[in-house]
Amino acid sequence: MNYGRLVVAALAATVMDAAYGFVVWGQLLAGEFGRYPAIFRPAGDMSGFVLMFLGIFVGMCAAAFIYAKGYEGGSGAVEGLKFGVVIGLLMAAYLSAANYGTMRIGKKLALTYLIGGFGEWFVAGVVIGLVYKPAAQAARRAAGV
Repeated sequence: MNYGRLVVAALAATVMDAAYGFVVWGQLLAGEFGRYPAIFRPAGDMSGFVLMFLGIFVGMCAAAFIYAKGYEGGSGAVEGLKFGVVIGLLMAAYLSAANYGTMRIGKKLALTYLIGGFGEWFVAGVVIGLVYKPAAQAARRAAGV
């Protein structure tokens, strides 16, 4: 396993996640978060962004590692698509249910977390699949050659 390639894939996924987060969570869904001022930071408060992006990068490193361990030898796009579906289901279902169970949020926001989270992790999986390139020997071994 090439750790440098994992980091590059994680960086690409982190950049994608920042763009996705800005558009989806920051623009399209800002009104829904505004309904819960006791839970979410007000618009424009970026005091937690450094830690947030560090956490996202660490999460993307873990996701890239899992992807590399499960790589089955197909094209990066197909492998990333399959990985994106699985990691999207895992993360979205877990986080939306846990947030609904522990926070005073409505079912609409929980559903928003489910759909938005699935999309976020699905795209992250695809990006990781497109960027991460296994070593030639590992690719042949995974393909059964």
